[in-house]
Amino acid sequence: MKLGFIYAGQGTQKVGMGQDFYDKYEDFRETIDNATASVKSVTDMDVAKLSFEGPIEQLSDTRYTQPAMVAFAIGVTKLLHKKGLKSDYTCGLSLGEYSALYEAGVIDESTIMELIAKRGKYMSETASDRTVKMCAVLGADREVVQETCDYVNNFYNGEFVVQPANYNCPGQIVISGDALAIDKASACLKEAGAKRILPLKVSGPFHTKLMKPAGDKLAEEFKNVDFNQPNSKVVFNCLGKEKSEDDSVAKLLEKQVQSSVYLEDSIKYMADEGVDTIIEIGPGKAISKFINKTVDGVKVYSIDTVEDFENIVEELA
Repeated sequence: MKLGFIYAGQGTQKVGMGQDFYDKYEDFRETIDNATASVKSVTDMDVAKLSFEGPIEQLSDTRYTQPAMVAFAIGVTKLLHKKGLKSDYTCGLSLGEYSALYEAGVIDESTIMELIAKRGKYMSETASDRTVKMCAVLGADREVVQETCDYVNNFYNGEFVVQPANYNCPGQIVISGDALAIDKASACLKEAGAKRILPLKVSGPFHTKLMKPAGDKLAEEFKNVDFNQPNSKVVFNCLGKEKSEDDSVAKLLEKQVQSSVYLEDSIKYMADEGVDTIIEIGPGKAISKFINKTVDGVKVYSIDTVEDFENIVEELA
């Protein structure tokens, strides 16, 4: 078995996530409680309380979504490692990339939690004066989406922005940017044959050039971070493959927040490298669906609950 881990991103958070793990496993409980302490210098968030009790409106604010999701991911990762399940290849969708870097030993737990709290803060502050949204476009190919975004950006002379944010799987691409530009692009894409356009539960124009100020602030933070050599192979969002010797993790993370995420390409890369089993880690099962639509012959599992975790351990460990 060649094993891949893929970590979920924002948009899948839900009230109650991780509570069953917290109640049953001491290691998970310690992770969540330590997360609250690690983010204290940035936010007064109680990770356990907000994750388990909500409200969902606050949990869906990127300042709080990010620490909650990563704490969940780290807690589950520790449990998997304890059972002898470690990845050969790892990646994550947007925010999930940080969890992947933790899993590969590139960034330690307390550092990653503090970084994520700052990332959430900087992303929340960026473009906060603009009316923005993100939407999933179903049933349109890459060329059509890119051409439509280019057309709309030219139409508004760059004053309002729309860009492809996530290439999730064949037939599903997320667009992000100013609401006005998104609405115009959506209308054009429907005319061009897109089947559906669905708004996402996120709070900013992520993975567009509007996020450059957040990227700049993160770049300053990364100067104080020691990035270790990975102990498994990391597939990076903005490359859709492993990095070269010339690429730095810091530069790729700075770029990631303001660039397209190539999840579809990352899944294909893993499969091409011989990964035959992938575990999705995070609330919901969205990425599992993307994997099944992207590649054939890969066994796909997802961990959302204790029951999921225990079934996977029984089968794979």
